[in-house]
Amino acid sequence: MCVTCGCGPDAVTISGPNGEAHHDPAHGHDHSHGHDHGHSHAHGDHGHGHHHHDDHHHGHDEPQPVRSHAPGLEARRLVEIEQNILAKNDGFADTNRARLSTLGVFALNLLAGPGAGKTTLLVETLKALKDKIPAAVIEGDQQTSNDAERIRAVGAPAVQINTGKGCHLDAHMVGHALERLPLEAGGVLFIENVGNLVCPAAFDLGEDKRVTLLSVTEGEDKPLKYPDIFEGAHLVLLTKADLVPHLEVDVDLIIANVRRINPHAKVLTLSSRSGDGMRAWLSWLEDVRAEKLEALAEAAAARAAALRGAARRAAE
Repeated sequence: MCVTCGCGPDAVTISGPNGEAHHDPAHGHDHSHGHDHGHSHAHGDHGHGHHHHDDHHHGHDEPQPVRSHAPGLEARRLVEIEQNILAKNDGFADTNRARLSTLGVFALNLLAGPGAGKTTLLVETLKALKDKIPAAVIEGDQQTSNDAERIRAVGAPAVQINTGKGCHLDAHMVGHALERLPLEAGGVLFIENVGNLVCPAAFDLGEDKRVTLLSVTEGEDKPLKYPDIFEGAHLVLLTKADLVPHLEVDVDLIIANVRRINPHAKVLTLSSRSGDGMRAWLSWLEDVRAEKLEALAEAAAARAAALRGAARRAAE
């Protein structure tokens, strides 16, 4: 978990659709994730190594004292910190989800390790959706706006979040990005998370569905080594399928391992470069988007009926 992963206190930078930069130095103070917990707790509440030594000035020849508390207490404290971080993040995620639902926007959280092909898939997807479904993108990276620039080059609005030393996006960052991103009713929001197979899995961003990408070059056992990021996925995309003839890789075994972790996830194999499998991916996207829009319409109709009923009862 991110309490001990090394997320740094760097200020988050969010660049708007036109590339203008907005710094958010207060991110850690307002949200308490990452930049607030990563170092203050690591070196204060549970990382006693440095401060314990300095406070007591032990010499090299002096015996080191036994810790004054049991390791179990420290472990419980870490669990409490993690729970507090995730609870606060979930509150921001709920706000994001409500905002997106009000706008009638369908949101996808794209998760993968570095180099799995998230941005390439997005570029080809946006080309296919152009003039059919409005789309916007939030890009997450530790540094650079390279990916957002690639997205803007195909005509879609994109906001870049640079997390500094942070290893994933959180709901608070995404909420700020939403304020700077033009969103059209009935459209799709793609959130490309920071390339990381561990920490992004724990943080709800307010998305409707999670899509985990795994390149066929990464090996058959990745789902078993990094189960959390596959366990929460609604769809798993095996990317770079055009390379399979050149690799010693067992695609069936990859799929079997995904299903060992998550038997409910749909698994598709595709190549963004050759186009193989893209139709199935786009069909899945259109289906789940239509499901959300239908659910929103039904909820709106139910609210309207309830209001009419209340008005009749008041009139009587």
